[in-house]
This record gives sequence, C-alpha cells and structure tokens, in this order.
Amino acid sequence: MREFQLHGEEDFIKLGQLLKAAGLVDSGVEAKYAIEEGKASVNGEVCAMRGKKIHAGDVVAFGGEEIRVR
Repeated sequence: MREFQLHGEEDFIKLGQLLKAAGLVDSGVEAKYAIEEGKASVNGEVCAMRGKKIHAGDVVAFGGEEIRVR
C-alpha cells in the first residue's frame, strides 16, 4: 500500500486530484472518466464523485493500487 501525504494545512484532497497527484492517471479528464465509470473506491466502497473529499486515514483503491492518505 502506498501513502500520500496531505500538504501543509490541507484537511482534504479531492478524489480526482489525488489520482492525478499520485500518478495513477495522466490528466484530470482521465480521472473524471475513470471515476464516473466506477473504477475508484474509497474505504472499500465504489465512488463515482470526482469531487469526493478524501481525508487523512482514507484508503483509495484504483487500478490495482491502494493509497492511504495521511
């Protein structure tokens, strides 16, 4: 499982932004379509909202990878 550290005083990162920042997609557009197609899950539940707020402690799964946000 990989880890992603929130920056500075950020309380959250949006799901689409996380996928891009973690290098799992090449663009925001790619993230949008992948999320809308139900290819991402947050804490074990499929999530189709690219604007979903991901907080420290959440686990995101996408493309066979898991990322824990810190």
